[in-house]
This record gives sequence, structure tokens and C-alpha cells, in this order.
Amino acid sequence: MNFIDLFAGAGGMSEGFTRAGFNPLVHVEMDGNACATLRTRTVYHALKAADNLNSYWEYTKGERSQEELYAEIDSELLRKVIHAKIDRDTIEGIFENVDAVIGEQPVDLIVGGPPCQAYSMIGRSRDPNGMKGDERNHLFRYYAKFLEKYQPKVFVFENVAGLLSAKNGEYLRKMRADFGKKGYRTDIRTLISSDFGVVQNRKRVIIIGWQEELKFQYPDFNIQRTGTTVNELLVDLPALEPGDKFPFKEYTQIGTDYLYKNSLRNGQPFVTQNYTRWHNDRDLEIYRRAIELWVNERKRLHYDELPEKLKTHKNRTAFVDRYKVVNGEGKSHTVVAHLAKDGHYFIKPDLNQVRSLSCREAARI
Repeated sequence: MNFIDLFAGAGGMSEGFTRAGFNPLVHVEMDGNACATLRTRTVYHALKAADNLNSYWEYTKGERSQEELYAEIDSELLRKVIHAKIDRDTIEGIFENVDAVIGEQPVDLIVGGPPCQAYSMIGRSRDPNGMKGDERNHLFRYYAKFLEKYQPKVFVFENVAGLLSAKNGEYLRKMRADFGKKGYRTDIRTLISSDFGVVQNRKRVIIIGWQEELKFQYPDFNIQRTGTTVNELLVDLPALEPGDKFPFKEYTQIGTDYLYKNSLRNGQPFVTQNYTRWHNDRDLEIYRRAIELWVNERKRLHYDELPEKLKTHKNRTAFVDRYKVVNGEGKSHTVVAHLAKDGHYFIKPDLNQVRSLSCREAARI
């Protein structure tokens, strides 16, 4: 079955559907860096299908340029990634680009979800207007236009749990009504990733829609929890100091069954992009205190309990848990995109490595 991925980001949904046997026709994404990741992943899957991953490994080690890697596959495949912002001014042009790429191929499925900041409870709490005037509140209307044009049998729409309460549910009601006008029945569930083998308690709203004439209903997904913990998930990764930058480095031990089963280890003999943030001495001392409190007493550090010399924020009542240690003996809390800007909420639970999560560790979770 063929699918289109809208608001694709770095391709998480595309990756899942591709691994499940679906064929990606097009990815539409406005962020240039995310598009670069989508292209590289497109190359990876093409080389894997051709049993030629050595070229990809050489690229990840810096022994082959991006241009040399891309030259290994049919250039038409790279056209699948459309770098564009979906809005009123661009949508017709995007349709033209999509049509040029897919030709006469049928679109069986559309997946994706617009940026979640406008619906998230944290985003609404931080915005003085509660995100009420944010144009991203209405991006679902462009999603509906894709449904109208390409008439997929089914669509999967993903977003944050805050969608249920945004403007007292008004956006969700409008969304489902809009999808209904395009000829789709919809059902909605709130799913938690840890129920499906992920070492993270990530809660997301998943709307599934299908053409009205189809005899279909929301699937009853099998619960498949794993006993794997965060510490076990990261056990084979090299120890790092704050500010370490390793484009590639050998693994420290053989991977676990969980890592191989879920393709987190895939035959590559080294780990890539294992970068850590630099931290100042004050933050490192706070991290150390937070780790000790969590590891020894299973308690969270509250900002207002810190010594005065370690406090720098004037607002000491909001986000008192701004320094949070990941639960190494269980599942992680939700990993968010702004981790690169601030690692305080994702402290590694290891007194021998006082720092926030590395890029690779966050990606694994």
C-alpha cells in the first residue's frame, strides 16, 4: 500500500509504516534539516533493499560525501522529499509537486499530524493568548484538502493529548467535522507508546479515518509492553563527558535482544552522532544533586530547595521540577524536540556520567 506523509518531521511515522511494509510516495516537510534526514533515510532504505549498505556505513563515518551517497541510488527517489511549508499560499504548488512525483500511483493512505505546539498544554500555558491566534491551530484544514484531492482509503492523524482540550475541544470537533465533509468516518484513541514496546511513556492522540463506504473500524491493537528499562536500552553505548562530540564510536558491548529486535542495532559496528551538550559548573552541581536524590531516594529535585548560590531564575514557582532525571529503572517521560536547547529535563540517571542525555540516547528512547 502506498502512503503520503504530511508534516513529516524527521520521518518517525514514515519509518514505522515503511518497516511495516508500506511504500512511501511523498514526504512533505517545511524544515530543511528534517528534509535532509528524510532524504538520507530514503537512500538507506534503497541501499538496504539492494543489499549495499556498505556505502551508507562509509557515509556515516565521514568516508563518503553526501553527494557520493546520493549518487548510489536513482535520483528520482530523492524527489519524494518535498521541502515546503503547507499553507494557503503553497498548497496548490505542493499538489503539483506531489502529482509530478507519484504519477498515476494510487494513494491508499495519508499519515501525519501538524505541529503540536498550538494544541499542547505547555504551549498554551506559555503563550499569553493561550495560542488562540496561532495559525497552526487550523493546519488540519490543509490535511483535509489532501484527503479531498487524493482520496486515500484510510488516514492516520497524530497529535498531542492537549488536542482533546484545546479551546474546550472546539478544534477537535471542527477537525472531525471537516474530515466528515470530505467523506470520512473517524474514531479517536489516546495511545501510550509504552503499551507497544517503547521504553517511553509518550501519550498521543491518534485519529483514524476511513472512507464512509468501507466496512472498517478502529483496530484493537495488541498491548505489547516490554520489561526493558532505560538503563538496559542504553547499556551498550560508550560513556561520555559533557561536550563530547563523536560522529562515530565503537559500541562498548554486544547489544541486547531488544535492541536487535527493534532495529536499534542493525549490524552497524559503531554508534553515530553520540553528541552531548556542554554544561557549566553550576548546572553540573545541580545535576549531581538531582541524580543522587533520584537514585538513592526516588525523589525529584525541586528548584526552590536548592542552595541560593545555585539559583539563577527569578521565577521560582513555575516549573519547579525544571531539573528532572530520567527514570533509569523504568520508562522515560516524554522526550521532546527542544531537548537540544535545554537538557535540564532529561538528566542521565548515572552518577558516573553527570550530564543530560546525548543525541543518540534521546533518539534511542
